[in-house]
Amino acid sequence: MSPPSSTADARPHVVIVGGGFGGLYAAKSLAKLPVRITVVDRKNHHTFQPLLYQVATAGLSPGDIATPIRYVLRRLRNVNVLLGEVVGFDLQAKQVQFADAEVMLGYDYLVVSTGVRHSYFGHPEWEPIAPGLKTIEDGLEIRRRLLLAFEHAERQQIATGRYDPLNFVVVGGGPTGVELAGAMAEIARRVMAHDFRAIDPTRASFILIEGAPRVLPGYPEDLSHSAEKQLRHIGVEVRTNTMVTAVEPGRVCIGKDKEELQSALTLWAAGVKASPLGAKLGAELDRVGRVKVSADLSLPAHPEVFVIGDLAAVVDEDGQQLPGVAPVAIQQGTFLRKALSADLAGKKRPGFRYLDKGSMATIGRAAAVAMVRRFHFSGLLAWLAWIFIHIFYLIGFRNRVIVLLEWAWAYIRFESAARLITNPWDSGS
Repeated sequence: MSPPSSTADARPHVVIVGGGFGGLYAAKSLAKLPVRITVVDRKNHHTFQPLLYQVATAGLSPGDIATPIRYVLRRLRNVNVLLGEVVGFDLQAKQVQFADAEVMLGYDYLVVSTGVRHSYFGHPEWEPIAPGLKTIEDGLEIRRRLLLAFEHAERQQIATGRYDPLNFVVVGGGPTGVELAGAMAEIARRVMAHDFRAIDPTRASFILIEGAPRVLPGYPEDLSHSAEKQLRHIGVEVRTNTMVTAVEPGRVCIGKDKEELQSALTLWAAGVKASPLGAKLGAELDRVGRVKVSADLSLPAHPEVFVIGDLAAVVDEDGQQLPGVAPVAIQQGTFLRKALSADLAGKKRPGFRYLDKGSMATIGRAAAVAMVRRFHFSGLLAWLAWIFIHIFYLIGFRNRVIVLLEWAWAYIRFESAARLITNPWDSGS
């Protein structure tokens, strides 16, 4: 199978697997070259992952942070989009293999940018009990479970005069865990405070568990301490140097003494592993399954194959693994234009260099931490910077306007319009 009109088109064919930040920016950048491009993804939309926690905590609707891939690339006439699930590669024949065995897609250049998944450190049985957050579907399921916990408590109180403790446990104190814990605490104490008659949502407990000595361990120590202080201020209990030993329905066991925590909802933000497609490339992998690539982001034995984004194991000048954040994937996707331009001109490819423009994490309303090179700041200023930077990166003008209006309304009125429960009687709740 080939893209339409490929038989009469002698331009090199670039196949991009994955419609995330890396894949989309690669397509946009490479579209300026004399090549034809096919973007393949098993979903028809791009998800703005940095704002997924807002969907999970009912702050935004899914459509606010997702855009159809075809819409994003609609103006690029040399780009085709295919909906399909890639399951492997034949590097010798230069073909992409689909779940539909009859479909084979040939390429001259291949770009793989399929990201990472949740890692439960050898305990896959924990996943149904403690969902992670990587997709729109994950966000909707977390939102469903979060809102149902309060609804079930209301029914219990009316029926029996008591209800099980509303304890919410987040495992993992990185940016996702911090954002989830902070947002859940705020929605309970400020947004839903007056929604119920039999229970008091403001009395819910939120516990953030981190195995390292501090939350946001990848950030400078002063920002980690500031983040913990801000979390505690909005009502999140922070437990560092604490390991989870068991996750079961309704409870979490922690520490060497296996202390039990009752949990109305347990969320997982503690680890990641690379997409299994990385292992299909036959290259060397790091300990979490990321593909080790050359300086130009290609496979050492196959210079026509590039791996970018979270799936690529790339280190900076200090030998540190580049973080799995959107700016890295964006810069790598854009860099591919330089690599292919060099090939087309018969020149040596340059090496990829990441320009670190800073990192930031939001904690709650007017609460965040940020570092931009040597400048560290927190609180309202960091929160405003976080908002405008994330809105800038949103795909599509409509999304930017809607998100800005949603946040402005929520900030002024302490309200959220996305508190909808789907499948309320699902037995998996």
